[in-house]
Amino acid sequence: MAADDIQPPDFTCLLYTMAGGVAQITLNRPHRRNALNPRAYAEIAAAFHHAGADPLVRCVIVTGADPAFCSGEDVKEMMTADGPPQPKRTHYQATPAAMAAIDCAKPVIAAVNGPAMGWGMELALYADIRLASERAVFAELFIKRGLICDVGGLWKLPALVGPAKAAELLFTGDAIDAAEALRIRLVSAVTGHDDLLPRAHALAARIAANPPLALVAMKAALRAAAPGDPAAIGAAAIETIYRLFETEDHKEGVRSFLERRAPVFVGR
Repeated sequence: MAADDIQPPDFTCLLYTMAGGVAQITLNRPHRRNALNPRAYAEIAAAFHHAGADPLVRCVIVTGADPAFCSGEDVKEMMTADGPPQPKRTHYQATPAAMAAIDCAKPVIAAVNGPAMGWGMELALYADIRLASERAVFAELFIKRGLICDVGGLWKLPALVGPAKAAELLFTGDAIDAAEALRIRLVSAVTGHDDLLPRAHALAARIAANPPLALVAMKAALRAAAPGDPAAIGAAAIETIYRLFETEDHKEGVRSFLERRAPVFVGR
């Protein structure tokens, strides 16, 4: 198949553009602060697969439509959606959208333009480089819902900020602003809000100007040098998450969020 024949999939939850060797993936559910439903997860996976396979793409930027980068899972939609009962799982695998982002062969820049909460912070962690707007906020909120984080918090976060700071963020679920994210080296730079995407595209253009085969090889070498297997870590995390879904504390975490009240956890 010729490069010109590679067309991006049709998307409803995100925008996909490509120019000058740089693909931009923009989460586009601003009315829900770019919260994720099953279709959005599937489209994220498809977009990263497409960018990785397209020989014209040399660098990828992932961002969100203002006012948020990604506020995590759309809890209200997911908890009220009707559907058939789900069979009990006997096999677990890492979140496909997470592995698509991690495994993308091209360098990935996260331009974090606003709150990156829960899986939104995970998505930022899957990038190779993170730039933040002054409006960015980061939080691994999973513990507050009676869950554990996905592979980003377990595999990538400790390598970026150190095991102790990662544990603090994961155990508390506390939010940090852009300045603190820069201080702990979660992000590489903080910019004015209007300067974020120009800064990200300028960096992407410098990356894209380099030999494409060497770029792919450099990213693969960095991945090989990193300790741990993200697919195995992610699969173990998903198995634990599904077990925690059945607990009273998870259900209370969701109820209290939807009812806008403090949770009462009972350890069951």
